[in-house]
Amino acid sequence: MKKTTAKSLTDKHAALIHSEQKTVISHVQREDGDWYLNTLLLKGIDVPFKYRRKKRYKSLQNQQVNLTYYPSTESVAGLDFEFMKVIRIKLS
Repeated sequence: MKKTTAKSLTDKHAALIHSEQKTVISHVQREDGDWYLNTLLLKGIDVPFKYRRKKRYKSLQNQQVNLTYYPSTESVAGLDFEFMKVIRIKLS
């Protein structure tokens, strides 16, 4: 099966954004039912990046990553919070 490149994803979906060699300053994993919710904070960016995995993931803290994501919002107690929903993440 052919792997999808970041370029083909961003060409196909206009809302997607691709960033390379971003440094992770914080990586938190929390159980969410049968899934693990991963939250990343990147150096120089104030918005959290979130993604889900079936299994625990190795810590990405202080690692360089390439991300494909799109902006999203979630409502918590009537307040809207912006976050980035990660579609694809790879170590640089």
